[in-house]
Amino acid sequence: METNFDIVIIGSGPGGYVAAIKGAQAGKKVALIEKAELGGICLNWGCIPTKALLKSAEVAVTLKHASDFGLTAENITVQFPKIIDRSREVAKQNSNGVQFLMKKHKIEVIRGAAKLIAKGIIEVVAADGARTNINAKDILIATGASPRSFPQYPIDGKNFITYRNALDSREQPKKLLIIGAGAIGVEFAYFFNSLGTEVHLVEMLPQLLPIEDEEVAKALLASFKKQGVNCYTSTQVQEVKATGPGVIEAKLLDAAKKEIALTVDRVLVAVGMAPNTKDLGLEQVGVKLDERGFIKVDEFQETTVKGIYAIGDVAGKQLLAHKASAEGETAIAKITGSAKHGVDYALIPGATYCQPQVASIGLTEKACKEKNVAVKIGRFPFSASGKARAIGHTEGFVKLIFGAKYGELLGAHIIGSEATEMLAELGLAMKLESTYEEIMHSVHAHPTLSEAVMEAAADSHGMAAHI
Repeated sequence: METNFDIVIIGSGPGGYVAAIKGAQAGKKVALIEKAELGGICLNWGCIPTKALLKSAEVAVTLKHASDFGLTAENITVQFPKIIDRSREVAKQNSNGVQFLMKKHKIEVIRGAAKLIAKGIIEVVAADGARTNINAKDILIATGASPRSFPQYPIDGKNFITYRNALDSREQPKKLLIIGAGAIGVEFAYFFNSLGTEVHLVEMLPQLLPIEDEEVAKALLASFKKQGVNCYTSTQVQEVKATGPGVIEAKLLDAAKKEIALTVDRVLVAVGMAPNTKDLGLEQVGVKLDERGFIKVDEFQETTVKGIYAIGDVAGKQLLAHKASAEGETAIAKITGSAKHGVDYALIPGATYCQPQVASIGLTEKACKEKNVAVKIGRFPFSASGKARAIGHTEGFVKLIFGAKYGELLGAHIIGSEATEMLAELGLAMKLESTYEEIMHSVHAHPTLSEAVMEAAADSHGMAAHI
């Protein structure tokens, strides 16, 4: 095995493998070190397999409402193990796709656990215990993050589980408590509820999806309650303990200090992520961490040690796959001498794939108020969209926030059936510093859900045609 490289990347998630490809495309000799499956958590245990599960849930909901479309669907049953198996197969196909890309770009894949032992030198320990030293001119750390552990929630893979356990368990819980209503929590709440599990979703902050716009979060809460999800916001988990096999007693305390007692057979803990920095040898080479334990980086993802970079979840900020990919490109650009600027974190989109979906970019209405920015806000409900009526998905709305002085787009927030697919044009609009006039005068095909974007832009100045 070759041991000398221009660039060595530790971790093969969307940050690591994209960085490897960009490095190879720039003519560099690249190695990618991975101790598990190629594609990292996102492709194998996160983004991709969860979307496969959610599609099964969506199909189940559609079949339940088949009569709305003039169809009859009878004797519908949930074959939960097959749903999980399909998700795992989708993940495997994506991982194989990364393997193909590595071969295509002549990137050396080195299997094993990596540790920095000196500047420019990485020790790799293979599964069989064999040790190899790899030399690199530049090193890029892309090791991701893992669910935070809490002593009161002893993860055992049976009573107390994380998203990873949920993705590989072929036994559907009858009653499920989900602690944490961020993206992971609400996606699994939708998935399990749609398939017949009694779901209790608890969030200690005042809203579901705490980082999203308050108006959107309120709409999601109303939708979830209508779907049958038991939601508890501004609520603390006082106590949770297993009292027998598959029997877990929980005590909640809501905002009014009212105690709520629950009995469930499984608890999904979805509260926060911790960076994967353990046993990397960071202290040994002088790489410093911030106060939260993430690796400190500059604008171009370089750490406190020249020639060592960090990207993705391990480097903090938004813990999102597409952010990791963008940072990977930035780091490679710096290494190859073509970097002009770092990642603009104000333009990183957010996407949550429950139904209705939630997508956003830029400032929330609350953030604008806190910054004392004068704004004009436009809204357009999907209930007024011809396409939304035709496909039977009239829930939700588009909300656009524009600066009052110049009319520039400051924030975009969508809740609805295809929200995550509709967001890209608004990201481009923000990148190009588009105004409400440019968006409202961009002719959108009819009938499409994206017409709601055009109408929301017009509504910000009282000029919407269809409301």
